[in-house]
Amino acid sequence: MTNVPPTPSGLRGAVDLSSLVERAQRPAGQPTGAAGPGAVPGAAGTGAPGAGVPGSETAGDLTVPSLVIDVTDQSFQDVLQLSTVVPVIVDIWAEWCGPCKQLSPILERLTAEYDGRVLLAKVDADTNPQLVQAFQAQSIPTVAAVIAGRPLGLFVGALPEAEVRDVFEQVLQAAEQNGVSGRVTVDGAGVDPEAVEQGEPEPEPLPPHHQAAYDAIEQGDYATAIQEYKTAILQDPHDQMAVAGLAQVSLLDRLAGRTADDIRAAAGAGPHDVQAQLAVADLDISGGHVEDAFGRLLDLVPTVFGDERESLRVRLVEYFELIGAEGPRVVAARRRLASALY
Repeated sequence: MTNVPPTPSGLRGAVDLSSLVERAQRPAGQPTGAAGPGAVPGAAGTGAPGAGVPGSETAGDLTVPSLVIDVTDQSFQDVLQLSTVVPVIVDIWAEWCGPCKQLSPILERLTAEYDGRVLLAKVDADTNPQLVQAFQAQSIPTVAAVIAGRPLGLFVGALPEAEVRDVFEQVLQAAEQNGVSGRVTVDGAGVDPEAVEQGEPEPEPLPPHHQAAYDAIEQGDYATAIQEYKTAILQDPHDQMAVAGLAQVSLLDRLAGRTADDIRAAAGAGPHDVQAQLAVADLDISGGHVEDAFGRLLDLVPTVFGDERESLRVRLVEYFELIGAEGPRVVAARRRLASALY
């Protein structure tokens, strides 16, 4: 089968649940293999659904203080236990992250709507490096799930609510296939989604140009989305969400209609071809291979001059916006870029 770059849904939220389905079909007691790099500590060998969680023997009837919980490197064991009753969505975010502020209210609202069939665990990326590493969070927001004690990557970036809802549905289906189909209650009472919504402030609507860009991306109209983000930046040069959004949709636009096999073949045939290396770096970024993309372009910067060097600089700056300007990998790459340029 021909390998193709991610589609908008693939880059921004496709959910691969095949490994969970395989686990559901595996005979009881069959080993799942040793935990490799990136495994969540304590996730392997969790046991049968419901093990170790009071009240979970009946696949539910578990009382929790809230459907949305803040977790840390130290308290994540609680999430592993809760995930044997209901699937737990994990939101890895940071206070400085603009896209996180778009996505988190959607995750919280949908969690309330599902009325105890799912929990939301929020992880501050700045203060919980072990969980960031365990979930292999290359950038934020990163959304994952834990089902029956086992972690599952879901998507990266801020998605429209309709796509996030689809992800929730697929997670619930996978959880049921793994025998996790319980329900939790808050403080011993059923959760009324309408009451939760009334008790919380409504999330702020997206600015008009941001919303227009989101709508255009959903239609595959990247040119319009690019123009909307550019207009937002012209109106407010400090609009970091628009800057990051422009970088993301520009990446989608560059990859549209191209196959990964062709991109990698061209890069292999032309190691000093700047355009070919830019294309394969796009592919690396879209697949989460951030260090590979950075290293590829940074190695090339000192070898070229003029317009080619400027193309490399501009693309790297776009990547910095995508990954998050405050992240340690971006800080190191920015320092190396400055050294190569000056």
